[in-house]
Amino acid sequence: MRLDPYDSTPEWLQWLKARWVLVLGGALLATWATCNWLGRAVNHPPGVLTAEAPRQENLAEGKAWEAKGHHFKALAGFHIRARVLSTERYRFDRAAEICPVDFAFGWGPMSDSAVLEKLNLSQSDRWFHWSAGTLPLPVDEITSHAANMHMIPASSTVEQQLLRVREGQVATLDGFLVHVDGRDGWKWQSSMTRDDTGDGACEVVWVERVSAADH
Repeated sequence: MRLDPYDSTPEWLQWLKARWVLVLGGALLATWATCNWLGRAVNHPPGVLTAEAPRQENLAEGKAWEAKGHHFKALAGFHIRARVLSTERYRFDRAAEICPVDFAFGWGPMSDSAVLEKLNLSQSDRWFHWSAGTLPLPVDEITSHAANMHMIPASSTVEQQLLRVREGQVATLDGFLVHVDGRDGWKWQSSMTRDDTGDGACEVVWVERVSAADH
């Protein structure tokens, strides 16, 4: 480490400042590398990755609870194991108070890389969008095998697990489809079917358990 001979600062202080610059630079580089790794997509060869459709068990008398300043009512038990087509982080909209991230999921033919490479996929404003020059599947097959789902973590641990999930991973979730009431009159209602489209077609999922793997 070379010190500046024309700097009137004591050598020990020059050395300390230079040392801190190196330490800070190393920390920033490590942070960048970690974020870059966490954000990388997982690629797969052609073929259906997850064949099973999401499962739900409708509840005639669903349990209700208070959390995060909101009232929740369970509409159905819910389980999904599907390919993560994309994720979108939210921090500033009304729903972000309880829901920090949305997942776009695909299963069956919409978990097949040969199909997905022919589609343009994106998420924004709590919506999932797709387009294609030439359709690789009929429209109703695309819409019935993919969905945008709003993830409400049941705990801070689950939240951190959700935020680590990456595009291309196979994620497994267990929890409930819910109806949410805010104290300010705001409401959020989950879709109860996988073949609807448009406003209100997203699942609102209270997530109690989550895991993700690269295959």
